[in-house]
Amino acid sequence: MTQTAERKDTGRRASKGSGPEGSTSTPGAKPGRNGRRKVGDTAGGTPRSSGSGRRDGVAVGAEPRVHLLPPEVLADRKAAVIRSRLLLGVVAVIALTVLGILGAGALAVSAQRDLAAEQATTQQLLKQQLQYVKVRAVQQQLDLIKTAQEVGASTEIAWTPYLQKVQATLPPNVTITGVAVDSSTPIELYPQSTASLQGPRVATIVFTAQSPSLPEVPSWLIALKTLPGYADALPDSVNLDSSGTYTVTITMHVDEKAFSNRFSTKQNTEK
Repeated sequence: MTQTAERKDTGRRASKGSGPEGSTSTPGAKPGRNGRRKVGDTAGGTPRSSGSGRRDGVAVGAEPRVHLLPPEVLADRKAAVIRSRLLLGVVAVIALTVLGILGAGALAVSAQRDLAAEQATTQQLLKQQLQYVKVRAVQQQLDLIKTAQEVGASTEIAWTPYLQKVQATLPPNVTITGVAVDSSTPIELYPQSTASLQGPRVATIVFTAQSPSLPEVPSWLIALKTLPGYADALPDSVNLDSSGTYTVTITMHVDEKAFSNRFSTKQNTEK
């Protein structure tokens, strides 16, 4: 309809400018043979350029067009396109939200299923453990006995082999006639000496030895230093009786290195 109106309008303009009665004279144009002025001439006699393809603001040879629709219709069309795009965006957001909710629900259901399975497994394990309650009680008693043995024997010293080692350090012709031992206990600390030159001790051994001749006490004291757990040793007295026999008394202290550690867990691990 727009093109038909444009064609009618163009035809009216052409009919007005082509006939003798509808022709308009251009100022300054020279008349032709039929009394018409040439279109290409201007008032000054200068020919008008016809290379631009336009005449009086109208494109010559172009397809005539005209917009008869009001601007409000075009604005409504643009607004409709924007509204459709916004609607699509809202729909996409809603779809993504729904998918997220469904995914979270699926994960929650899966987690609940796994939790129920683990709880069932735990219950089965607890039922199986009930079958071994007596075994666990016996094991606890064994552990208690081992702990009691370790604590009870923590201050134990194997005196028989230790005194045999002391006997091996005696000088020639010297015989031990008496031994007095005082050692610590697991529940009571052994009393320590107040002398600054004496080290810590866990037991005290008092030797009484006899010799037909004057014993070499310094040599014996040096030999006692080779014993395990040796702390210190001091001669108490040297006496000569009426029969010509010498009696020597020596006090020796030992430290914790003399412990046997029979039930010590640390000692057994190192072995």
